[in-house]
Amino acid sequence: MQSLDDLLATGVAGKRVLVRSDLNVPLKDGVIGDDGRIKASIPTLRALASAGARVVVTAHLGRPKGTVDPAYSLAPVAARLGELLGKPVAFASDVVGYSAQETVASLKDGEIALLENVRFEAAETSKDDAERGAFADKLASLADAFVDDAFGAVHRKHASVYDVAERLPHYAGGLVLAELTVLRKLTTDTDRPYAVVLGGAKVSDKLGVIANLLGSVDRLLIGGGMAYTFLKAQGHEVGKSLLEADQLDVVRGFLAEAEKRGVDLVLPVDILAADDFSPTANVVIVPATEIPADREGLDIGPQSRELFASKLADAKTVFWNGPMGVFEFDAFAGGTLAVAEALTKVDGLTVVGGGDSAAAVRKLGFSDDQFGHISTGGGASLEYLEGKQLPGITILES
Repeated sequence: MQSLDDLLATGVAGKRVLVRSDLNVPLKDGVIGDDGRIKASIPTLRALASAGARVVVTAHLGRPKGTVDPAYSLAPVAARLGELLGKPVAFASDVVGYSAQETVASLKDGEIALLENVRFEAAETSKDDAERGAFADKLASLADAFVDDAFGAVHRKHASVYDVAERLPHYAGGLVLAELTVLRKLTTDTDRPYAVVLGGAKVSDKLGVIANLLGSVDRLLIGGGMAYTFLKAQGHEVGKSLLEADQLDVVRGFLAEAEKRGVDLVLPVDILAADDFSPTANVVIVPATEIPADREGLDIGPQSRELFASKLADAKTVFWNGPMGVFEFDAFAGGTLAVAEALTKVDGLTVVGGGDSAAAVRKLGFSDDQFGHISTGGGASLEYLEGKQLPGITILES
């Protein structure tokens, strides 16, 4: 796999370099909720611009489903990117149309432009190879080389990730290489004890990664909404808590496999049970095995927080993906806060697996440097840990 350094070594002054960045930030009414992914994109863009390249950035935001939707415009991201770079970033109001062509043509050495949301083009995510390819031809015509720095999208066979790389000399950006380095440490020659903490809403989102991890981890801690399906699978009442009844047999299989392999599978022992899904709900702390029928669990309780922290205290490697509760409501952020604090005390590699986990630690006041690595690719990280082939990586290796 050729790297950004390999490209820079060839000399990029005056060359147009198309960079696929991951700028998929939380955005509401034009206000960016967490600019972590924008900050993560800076080193690669700055390196290219400093070397005299004419940098053309393409990225997606949300799921506009192939239509132009102003709510998903990257214009606010272009403004924030310029602030962080300390220089203006030109913004094209389309992806490969007149504005994009004019904007790219007007770039001078060392300047940067951002194209509009690539998912405004239906062909970007098309399942039809020819349709994606025709769009990739247009994107590729804007540049002389391609750098993929969007690890959060490498598990997608999309035009701006996969097909463009087939059409241009292609290189892995610094962010992609950093992510791969960390993830390889989680899958080969891992320092032990190795603990994984999984949370979030659904077991079904993490079936593959659980199945794969049971063969490699020492401890698997389960929190968040997915914990209630595990508790139900053990025969406990979970009240109105989130439950995937169609996954109960699968989860029973996980419990049996963990016991067979000697994996310490840890579930909450107490729960914050609320009478309503709201930030001001009435709450009682109950044993995890005795959730009242008229209440729903929205966070792990204080004993569970202590238990989880104790299971992480001597770990040498920890991967965490998914919050322990509804952290968006302050009343139910305590479990997620406790796990984050426990990770900051680990004497070893700690990896926060992107997505809601990354947003949560920043919302709760932690800085990125308190953890070994904060991934920019939640879904991509999980698929890598499942052992899946990632199209965006496969094409970079060709």
